[in-house]
Amino acid sequence: MAFTYDQLKTAIQDYTQNTETSFVTNLPIFIRSAEERILKTVQLTLFRKNSTGNMTQADEFLIMPTDFLSPFSLSFTDSSNDKKFCDFKSVNFIQSFNPDRTLTGEPRYYASFDSTSFIIGPTPNDSYSVELHYFYRPASITAGAGSGETWLSQNAELTLLYGCLIEAYVYMKGDPTLMQEYEQRYAESLVALKQFGEAKEVTDQYRTGMVIRDKT
Repeated sequence: MAFTYDQLKTAIQDYTQNTETSFVTNLPIFIRSAEERILKTVQLTLFRKNSTGNMTQADEFLIMPTDFLSPFSLSFTDSSNDKKFCDFKSVNFIQSFNPDRTLTGEPRYYASFDSTSFIIGPTPNDSYSVELHYFYRPASITAGAGSGETWLSQNAELTLLYGCLIEAYVYMKGDPTLMQEYEQRYAESLVALKQFGEAKEVTDQYRTGMVIRDKT
């Protein structure tokens, strides 16, 4: 069954048997944390999109889309009009690779520097047009009305519920046995969600002609 926002909040309170005011106030935080955890663990292609922009010469930073969740690829077009891809690394790697930010070169690496920008290494030696292919963060169910639903609440309702219960029990410092049970159920539902996402991706590839079967 699918959950509306109100139904999900009620289910969390029913499972935890907790209607205390501060607990109820924190329900949206539990839900958003669970959504974030799910989306970062199972990267579904339906939450992937492209964004274009520009690297600026001598500027090691590149603005990140506001709905960015995790990267898929970053490419740029060089002076010969060839498309080249940067490897995703850690900030420490890039700062060690390029300790002097005033030294420039053709970009090779990128990393999430903070919640609003990427850091590029080396610092770009020219202004390049870029294309970012990334997994985005869809609107949370908490952002809508009580009767509202989201893709996760319709298609991954058990994963979302158990993820919320884990967050709630951490907050409550709840029974470790129950916590372990919810962790196990959450893990099992994640496997099912991943399989569902992979099956949908293959189906979509057949529909769009990306997968071509051999003649028999």
